Amino acid sequence: MDFYNDVTEIFAPNGLLASRLPHYESRPGQLEMAQAVAMILHDDNPWGEADLLGKKLAVEAETGIGKTLAYLIPAILSDQKVVVSTGTINLQEQILGKEIPFIKKHIAPNLTAICVKGRQNYLCLYRYHQFISAPQQKLFGNSRIEDLMQWSQDTLYGDRSELSWLPDNSPLWREISATTSQCLGSHCPDFANCFITTLRREASQASLLIVNHHLFFSDLGLRRFGFGEVLPRYESVIFDEAHHLENIATTYFGISLSHYQLVDLAQDIEKEAATSMGDKNQDKAGAMAISLQQQARRLATLFPPEQGRFALHNFLDTRHGEWQRETELLATLLDGLSQLVETVSRQLESWASFSRRLLEARSALEHFTGTNNPSYVYWYERRAKTVALTASPIDIAEDLQHHLYPQVKSATFTSATLTTGGTFSYFFGRMGLGDETTTLRLASPFDYKNKTKLFIPPRTFPLPSQPGFLPAAQETILELLTLSSGRALVLFTSFKAMDYMYHFLGDQLPYPVFMQGEAPKAALLEKFKKETHSVLLAVASFWEGVDVPGETLSCVIIDKLPFEVPSDPVIKARVEKIDKEGGKPFFQFQVPRAILTLRQGLGRLMRSMDDQGLLAILDVRLLTKGYGKIFLKSIPESPVIHTLAEVEEFFAAQTPPPQQ
Repeated sequence: MDFYNDVTEIFAPNGLLASRLPHYESRPGQLEMAQAVAMILHDDNPWGEADLLGKKLAVEAETGIGKTLAYLIPAILSDQKVVVSTGTINLQEQILGKEIPFIKKHIAPNLTAICVKGRQNYLCLYRYHQFISAPQQKLFGNSRIEDLMQWSQDTLYGDRSELSWLPDNSPLWREISATTSQCLGSHCPDFANCFITTLRREASQASLLIVNHHLFFSDLGLRRFGFGEVLPRYESVIFDEAHHLENIATTYFGISLSHYQLVDLAQDIEKEAATSMGDKNQDKAGAMAISLQQQARRLATLFPPEQGRFALHNFLDTRHGEWQRETELLATLLDGLSQLVETVSRQLESWASFSRRLLEARSALEHFTGTNNPSYVYWYERRAKTVALTASPIDIAEDLQHHLYPQVKSATFTSATLTTGGTFSYFFGRMGLGDETTTLRLASPFDYKNKTKLFIPPRTFPLPSQPGFLPAAQETILELLTLSSGRALVLFTSFKAMDYMYHFLGDQLPYPVFMQGEAPKAALLEKFKKETHSVLLAVASFWEGVDVPGETLSCVIIDKLPFEVPSDPVIKARVEKIDKEGGKPFFQFQVPRAILTLRQGLGRLMRSMDDQGLLAILDVRLLTKGYGKIFLKSIPESPVIHTLAEVEEFFAAQTPPPQQ
C-alpha cells in the first residue's frame, strides 16, 4: 500500500513534517491517527469486508494530538473526492488559511481545495444591484457603500468573511446576501456572474471540500428527497468536532414553520406585486399577501408570551379550538395565494420562487395539523419576535443508516470528546454506528498528572439542589480566584448563576472581571488574553472553542455538572423513548451528554505542552453519587485535592512560564 506508506513517512520522526513544519514535534498519536484514516480511505479492502461502501472510523483524539493534519494529509493523498465537515466556520477558515497552503507547498502542489459555506455567507449580485439603485442604501453611509462597491468588483467568491469592517449582525448584509428563498436560479439576470454558481462549478472540480456541519446536513436533508442538493457528489466524508453531529442533524432532518418565515414570504410577494402596473392577478396576490401576514401574526398570538421551547401537545390541550380555526384559515390563504402566484409565474419567471416557498410552507403546516408521526417530537419555540413550530426526529440513527453510510466509501468521525466512561457506546448508539466501526482512542500528550490538580470540595459541601449551594459556591470561587491571581475561566450551567457571580464579585477582586454578553465572543477573548490577571465568566458556547494557551488561563472553574434541562421537548422525548424500550435513560443518555460537555469545558485549560494549572468542579456529586465515578473515569487524570490549602500550595509551587 504505497498510499499508506507515504502517509507513514510524512508523519515519521524524521519525515517531511519534521523537516518542513516550524516547531513541529513528532507525536506517536498523530501518526497512529493518520495511519488509521489512510486505512479507512484506501480503496483496497484491508478488513476483508464484502462491501467497500460505508466503512466507518471513530477517533477520539484529545487536545495536543494534532488531528487536523492527521486526517487532512491522508484525505488529500487518497485520490478520492473528500468532504471535511467541521463544527465551526472558524475551523474551516483555519484549515483553508493555514493547513492547506502548507500541504500545497510541500506535499500536494496540484491540490484543489475549496471552502463551501451556506448561501447566506455570499453576496447576491441581483439583490446587491437592486440595493445600490434604491434610496434606502443611503441610510448605511456613503463610505461603507463605496467600500462595498469596490469589494464587489474585486472579490472572487463574494464571501462576507472578507469584509472585516462588517459587524456580525449587520442589517446591510441582510439586504444583499444570497438566500435560498429569494434565489431566481437560472432565470436571474446575474446568473452568469453569480458567486454561488461560480462556487458550485469550482466545488464540482475540487478534490477536497471544506464545509461545516450545518451545510453538510442541510445538503443531506435535501438529498433524502432527491432534489436541491448544495454539494457536488463526494466519495468520503470526515467529520471533525463530531460530538455536535446529533444536535445539528436533528435540525435538518426535521420540519419547521415559523411566523417569521410566513411574514417574510408575504412581504416579498407584496413588494413584488407593488410593481404590477395594474395587473389584476398581481394586485390580488399583493392583497392576499397582506392577509397572510395578518393571519401569521394572529396564529403567533395564540401562544403564551413566555420565551423558550415547549411541547406542542401541551399547548393544543388548552387552545385546540382556536388552533384549528386559525390554522384552517392559514391553509386557505396559502392555497389561494399559491394559485394566484402560479398564474403570475407563467408570465413572470421571477415569481417562480414564491410558488416553491408557498408549497413548502403549506407542506410544513400539514405536518402540524395532520396526524402526528410517532417517530417525531412536536414542539414550539417562542422567541423575542417570532414563534417557530418544529417536528424533530426522536432518533437520527435510522436516517444516517439509510441516507449517509451506504452512499459513501467511508465516513470518519473525530473529536477530542467521543467516549464516556471509556467507551464509544453512547456515540455509536446515537449515530447508528455498529460493531463493524473501527475505533481509536488517543490520550492527550499533555502531562495532566504533574502539571495540574483537580479541586473538588469536601463531601460536606452543599449539593447543587440545596439552598446553601449558591453562597458556598460564590465564596469558594472568590477564594480560588484570589489564589490563582485571576488568570481564570469560570464556566456556569446557567446565565442566572453567572449573573449572580458577577454581581457578587463586585470590587472584591483586584483584577478585571469580564462576563459573556458584554461584548462579542471574539472581542471578550481578546481582552481576556491581553489582561494576564483577569477573570472571564461564561456559559454555553465558551465551554468549547476557547483556545488560550499560556499563563493567562491557569485555572478553569466549573460550578456544577452540566446536566441538560430535562423539560426540553426533544430531550424529554428521547428520554421517554429509552424508558419505553426498557432502558435506563439517565445512565444511557443524560449522564453521557453531561460527560461530553464537562470534558469540553475542562479541555480549555491545557492547550500547549508548557501549560499548567488548576481544574475545579464545585459539585460533590462526583464523590457522593454512584455516577460520579463514571464522570471521574472520563476526565483527565489530574490528582484530586479537596482543600483550599492544597490549592494555595499548588499555585505556590508552579514553575514560571517559559520566556517568549
